[in-house]
Amino acid sequence: MRFKDVFSIIGPGMIGPSSSHTAGAVRLGRVARELFGGQPKQADILFYGSLAATYSGHGTDLAVTAGLLQFETDDERIPESLHFADEMGIRVTFQTSRGPAIHPNTLTITLRSGRRRYKMTGCSIGGGNIEVVEVNGFDLKFTANYPTLIVYHEDRPGVLADLTRLLSDAKVNIGYMDVDRKGRLGHAATVIETDGEIREELLKKIKQLDNVKSLSYIHLNGGVRS
Repeated sequence: MRFKDVFSIIGPGMIGPSSSHTAGAVRLGRVARELFGGQPKQADILFYGSLAATYSGHGTDLAVTAGLLQFETDDERIPESLHFADEMGIRVTFQTSRGPAIHPNTLTITLRSGRRRYKMTGCSIGGGNIEVVEVNGFDLKFTANYPTLIVYHEDRPGVLADLTRLLSDAKVNIGYMDVDRKGRLGHAATVIETDGEIREELLKKIKQLDNVKSLSYIHLNGGVRS
């Protein structure tokens, strides 16, 4: 488990009445957009728990849309984010669910463009911090506070060993790792949070590993590659 930093304690600079309902929602939107790897044509947001009851009054709809536009948490354009999304040709819809949620401030973002589709569920856990809990049907947990690598691969012997060896050889320290699979010897996904940035050359080597299908790399302060 990682120790909380100063950001976790005092929260980020932000626009809006609540770090949980606005700053965290912006970050969830940004992560979803960067995992998608570009601008979507359609964004469907489903709110659970307290977000379902208060998202409009607390501006969570505006905040998550702002994140999809890659705005920062303190961007003065957040109140007009739906207008900017419309200008950019992004159709955004909002729905609520009465179903159970793992956290009161949970939302699911589904992004589409043509035949491409990406789905992410995450929670705003306070102070502007987030936890992603599901990506494209895989139960993967990460915070996006650190450089984050998601590798989609076949569940075969040696895949994780090869992956961690490449990171080790490049002197990249793994701070956290989570793995989920659809079934024995089926499709799998691994998320790794690292203490340092992963260079493009290393990402290319990871993509070339046997049984690796695709990957996404998130570094909120340094961009995303997928």
